[in-house]
Amino acid sequence: MILWYAVFAGAVPADEVDNSPWKAGVASAVITPEQPMWMAGYASRRKPSDGKIHDLYAKAVVLEDAVGTRQVIVTLDLISVPRPLRNWLEAHVAEQFKLPPESLLINCSHTHCGPEIRTKESSLDGIGGERARQATAYGARLRETLLELVRKAIGDLSPAAVSYCHARAGFAMNRRTFVEGSVRNFPNPEGPVDHDVPVLHAKRSDGRLDVLLFGYACHNTTLGIYQFCGDYAGFAQQYLEEDHPGTVAMFMIGCGGDQNPYPRRTVDLAQRHGRALATAVEAALGTQAQPLEGALRSAYEMVTLDYAPAPTREQIVKLAESQDKYDQAWGQRLLEQFQRDGKLRSQYDCPVQVVRFGESLTLVALPGETVVDYSLRLKRELRGGEENAPAIWVAGYSNDVFAYIPSRRVLEEGGYEAGGAMRYMTTLQPGPFATSVEQRIIKKVHQLYEQLGGGGS
Repeated sequence: MILWYAVFAGAVPADEVDNSPWKAGVASAVITPEQPMWMAGYASRRKPSDGKIHDLYAKAVVLEDAVGTRQVIVTLDLISVPRPLRNWLEAHVAEQFKLPPESLLINCSHTHCGPEIRTKESSLDGIGGERARQATAYGARLRETLLELVRKAIGDLSPAAVSYCHARAGFAMNRRTFVEGSVRNFPNPEGPVDHDVPVLHAKRSDGRLDVLLFGYACHNTTLGIYQFCGDYAGFAQQYLEEDHPGTVAMFMIGCGGDQNPYPRRTVDLAQRHGRALATAVEAALGTQAQPLEGALRSAYEMVTLDYAPAPTREQIVKLAESQDKYDQAWGQRLLEQFQRDGKLRSQYDCPVQVVRFGESLTLVALPGETVVDYSLRLKRELRGGEENAPAIWVAGYSNDVFAYIPSRRVLEEGGYEAGGAMRYMTTLQPGPFATSVEQRIIKKVHQLYEQLGGGGS
């Protein structure tokens, strides 16, 4: 069942909205499966879901500037954004609402307590049958829900005051720790982090809208239970909406590929982290917010990433015959591709998106499970070291979540994010990326930023 929610909020001064060049519209839908399903995120699970802690949501906000340019942002309480889902929604949004690809951004929260989602009846481990049928049917329903979500948000457009502010939250910690010469998944208080909590706030004088779009760079993985749950991000949204009746709170995950919430493993801890993040949003709202002024501009282009040299056929056969079930499944899939195409993929084209909200805020949306180095570097370089430079917001897990995207540093250090995770990806990966991956993505972001009138160095 899809539940649609109308939005009612406390009124704001009419002159604040009347002097704003913006319009905003929002819609929200419950996307919790109605029946038990296999859950995404942890290969150790041995059975389908068993109930829920709270509902999962898809939400959409549409912002429109003074000349009618629109930006749609969709957030999902799901583990990923499959490329076919993005492509389908992009095509239908273009057909029905005349919006170009750059006007659509989709970000997932990366909860590991949501359902498996597939766009075809295949999986990384060859599992089929009812499990695959359910996940494929869920994906088909989801895309129709998202299209209707965008329709409702566009239909909800009304004058709004839009502003940006930010604060900080401290529960994310780097999870890459060197132990006896290798990298382990273990809390590292000395590792790089990005504790920024960016917030975009839209409000209307008619009292029917109050949107809080906020972000944080941390894996949404406090939990690995059998109940559907949005994890800390779901609780943060829940608390903000409970504390501010009528508000729609939307979470966009940042570059948290190598960041975990600590401590973890219990619902109580997920609630604590959610409350900490909601409190950071409240703190941001108590600062001097920056009204967004100027034109809405966006760009969306593909960047080609190279892989390191692929394994030979002999190495693939060895993987396919491995006693390790994950290596075996990966090897069998690679062997099928090799036999079909005569080679393995050597490159991957993935989307990079930049959205400028006037002159005060730029949002960079990166694909995949990007590590924190990307956020730290882009904010440093695009701001150019200027204290009063426009704000830079960097989101990961956007538009196509197909693999971990390590920085050069992470690649050279090795470990799970550097390449060890590649065997688990639903989008078949031949192995780790080449060391050029970071510079390719950074260069593309700079190109798009400058194309939109930015002054990045």
